[in-house]
Amino acid sequence: MASASSGPSSVGFSSADPGVPSCASSSASGIKRPMASEVPYASGMPMKKIGHRGVDSSGETTYKKTTSSALKGAIQLGITHTVGSLSTKPERDVLMQDFYVVESIFFPSEGSNLTPAHHYNDFRFKTYAPVAFRYFRELFGIRPDDYLYSLCSEPLIELCSSGASGSLFYVSSDDEFIIKTVQHKEAEFLQKLLPGYYMNLNQNPRTLLPKFYGLYCVQAGGKNIRIVVMNNLLPRSVKMHIKYDLKGSTYKRRASQKEREKPLPTFKDLDFLQDIPDGLFLDADMYNALCKTLQRDCLVLQSFKIMDYSLLMSIHNIDHAQREPLGNETQYSVDTRRPAPQKALYSTAMESIQGEARRGGTMETDDHMGGIPARNSKGERLLLYIGIIDILQSYRFVKKLEHSWKALVHDGDTVSVHRPGFYAERFQRFMCNTVFKKIPFQSSWKSLKLQSQSSPIEQKNSEDLEQDSTSLAIPRCQPLPQQC
Repeated sequence: MASASSGPSSVGFSSADPGVPSCASSSASGIKRPMASEVPYASGMPMKKIGHRGVDSSGETTYKKTTSSALKGAIQLGITHTVGSLSTKPERDVLMQDFYVVESIFFPSEGSNLTPAHHYNDFRFKTYAPVAFRYFRELFGIRPDDYLYSLCSEPLIELCSSGASGSLFYVSSDDEFIIKTVQHKEAEFLQKLLPGYYMNLNQNPRTLLPKFYGLYCVQAGGKNIRIVVMNNLLPRSVKMHIKYDLKGSTYKRRASQKEREKPLPTFKDLDFLQDIPDGLFLDADMYNALCKTLQRDCLVLQSFKIMDYSLLMSIHNIDHAQREPLGNETQYSVDTRRPAPQKALYSTAMESIQGEARRGGTMETDDHMGGIPARNSKGERLLLYIGIIDILQSYRFVKKLEHSWKALVHDGDTVSVHRPGFYAERFQRFMCNTVFKKIPFQSSWKSLKLQSQSSPIEQKNSEDLEQDSTSLAIPRCQPLPQQC
C-alpha cells in the first residue's frame, strides 16, 4: 500500500509549533515561478506529454498544466497549515468516521486570516482523513516537528525518473519522504483501504508495503492534483548499481531498449533470471524474516483483492563500490557527508522485515545503511533495498478482461495480471525460491562459483565468504552523491 512516504500524500507541518521553520520556496533557486497558465508557449512548440505530465516551453515540468515549482510550493503551504491545525486537536483513538473526513482550506494569493500571501495562483488544499494519518505517522514514530522539518524546511527535490504513467515524484531534502501524484481512482481506492490498512498496521507495523503518511489534493486551475506521502525506499546517498521491478511474471517482463539507455535502468523479471540466475543469498535468519514478511504482506494484499504489485529492488555492490574511483566526476560528484539516520521506524528494508534478523551484533544499522546484507554467486557483498510498490490496483472488471485476452495468446499463468490469490502465491514463490535463497553451507560455495576464470579480487571475495558463511557483516558503504 502506498501512502505517505511511498504512501499517501504528504502530511503538513504546524506553523504554530515552536522551533519549526517556515516552509522554504519550492523552486531550487528559491524564486517562485508562476503557474503554467501564466507561462506563454512558443508558437508551434509542441509540449511533451506522458499522461498528465508535460514540459512547458521554458523546459519546466508541468502536471495538469500547473508548473512543478508552483505545485511544490502549494504542497508545502498546505502541509504547513494542515499539520499546524491538527496540533490544536487533542489526541484520541481513531474512530470509523475519521477515515472519511476531508478538510479543505483556500489559499488566495493575497493571503487571508488563516493563510499567508504567496506568489502562486489561488489554490485550494484538501487533506483526507487527517486524524487517521496522524495516527499512522505516530505508529511509525514520526513526530509532527520532524515531519514538518523534512517536508517544509528545504525545497522539495523533483526526481528525474518519473513514472511511466505520468506521475510526478518528489523527495524531501533529507531523503525521508517521497511525494507522488496519483490518479483519482488510486486516491479513491486508498481511501477505501484506510480502515483495513489501520487494522493491519496495528497488528503488523513491520511491513514491506508502502507506508502512507498523508493523502492530499491541490485544486489549481480547475484541476485536481492528488498526492500521497510515503516512505522513501531508495536513499540517494547510496549508489545503486542495478535496479529491478519484479512481479514473478515472465510475459513481456523485460526492460525496453529505451529503458536500458537510462543511467540506472529498471530491469524486470526476465532480466533478473538472465543476470542473476543463481539468485541472491541471505543468511538463514535474514531469509526467514524476509519471506515471513512477504507472506504476511501478500495475504493482506490478497484480502484487499489487490494485484499487479511489484517488488522494487535496488542493489548496492559493496565490492564494486570499493574498486570504483572516488574522483569519477563524470558520473557523479562524491558527497562525503553521511546521511542522517531515518526518523521513521521500520522505514528501511532491514527495519521493515519480520523477526530478529541480527546475529551476534554484526549488522548494526550504521554499517548497512538500512540495506539487507546479501551475496551473489561470486561471493560479492551486496546491500539490498526493497519494498512492495504499486499496490493501489484492485482486481476490477477491466483487469479481468485484460487477463482474459492475454491468456488467449499466451500462457495465462505467466502474465502479470491475474486473480489476486494466484498472483500472491506466484509472487511469493518467485521471491522466496528464485530471487532470494538461503546462504549455502560452507562446503557448497565452491559449486556456486562461476566456471570461468575469476579475477584476483573475485577469488578473494570467495575465500572471505568461505571463511564465514553464516555472518554477513557489512563494512561501512561509501555514500553516493545526490543525483537526479
